[in-house]
Amino acid sequence: MQKPLTPRVKISSEGKVYYNESFQAWNTLKLKKELFAEFPQLKEKRSKFSYKLAYYRDHEKFLEEIKGMMKSGESMPLLIWLFKEK
Repeated sequence: MQKPLTPRVKISSEGKVYYNESFQAWNTLKLKKELFAEFPQLKEKRSKFSYKLAYYRDHEKFLEEIKGMMKSGESMPLLIWLFKEK
């Protein structure tokens, strides 16, 4: 069973996505110190972490999902925006 990590405060951070040559894929997401300060367990080298990613193509379906999370008491999601750098 997965146990979600829950922050104590709002975390705001910006970073970059990097291309990993050895895997020939865009699979490296570098996390900033703000996230490690809030979730020190991420520094545990022997621990394994997973993630769940969801993308809703319209605001109505996204809002429905949020309302469902609120009713069920599910943990807060981590919002991430992807930008193309110029």
